[in-house]
Amino acid sequence: MNREIAQLGAKVLRQTAELVQDVHAPEIRRIIEDMQTTLANTQGVGIAAPQISESRRIVIVASRPTARYPDAPQMAPTVMINPSFQAKSENRQKGWEGCLSIPGIRALVPRYTEIGVQYTDEQGEVVELMLDGFIARVFQHEVDHLDGIVYLDRVEDNRDIIAESEYLKLIAD
Repeated sequence: MNREIAQLGAKVLRQTAELVQDVHAPEIRRIIEDMQTTLANTQGVGIAAPQISESRRIVIVASRPTARYPDAPQMAPTVMINPSFQAKSENRQKGWEGCLSIPGIRALVPRYTEIGVQYTDEQGEVVELMLDGFIARVFQHEVDHLDGIVYLDRVEDNRDIIAESEYLKLIAD
């Protein structure tokens, strides 16, 4: 089912999401299906369960070129349950981010450029992999949602926040 996306100010976006105990529970299957449907109906490249008002530690990373992210690499939608990561170096880079929960705004956000990721997949298997670049950025953005953090909390200078319309002009050049 396509769900309404929680907007900045909704309490669920500022809560620490609950660990998923049973990936096969019908409620968890329903949340994942709703996240998949909701994300597919947006120009987003990721979604976290709190964004559909479900305080559970589930994210989907689905990098693909869109009008919002024309240069995004292709990655099949990947469901990640109880995700975590470790920075593989102290290298951080600022990059443009937006959020389905904060429409109309973009900001330069520093993120680790290389991370080691661990999560449980939909079959209950533990997966470990390395992510870098844009996909590492998306992953960190979505995991922040699970900890009650939105990308604007990570901005170092308020002058790094701009209107989406100005961002679209920047990437068109």
